[in-house]
Amino acid sequence: MKIGVAFGICVILFTVFAGDRGLPAVIKARRQSAELASEIGRLRAANTGLRGRAEALRTDPATIERIARESLGFVRADELIVIASVRPSGGQ
Repeated sequence: MKIGVAFGICVILFTVFAGDRGLPAVIKARRQSAELASEIGRLRAANTGLRGRAEALRTDPATIERIARESLGFVRADELIVIASVRPSGGQ
C-alpha cells in the first residue's frame, strides 16, 4: 500500500514539474504572455501616433509646409535665400 501511494505521489509530482504542461512551462508561458501584452500596448501606441502623423501629412497645411521645407528645401516666393560659404583656414 505504501509503495502504491509513494508511486502515485511520484507520478503527480512528475506531472506537475515536468513535461510541456508542467509548472515551469506554465510560469514561462505566463511571463511570455505578459511580455507580449506589453509589446502589443507599445505597438498600439506607436501605431496611433503614426496614424495621427499620416493624417496631419494629408490634411494639415502647416505640417505639409514644415516637411516640405525640412525635407525638400522648399521656400516661399517672398523669402530671400542667403548662401554663406566658409573658406578653409589657411595661412592668411
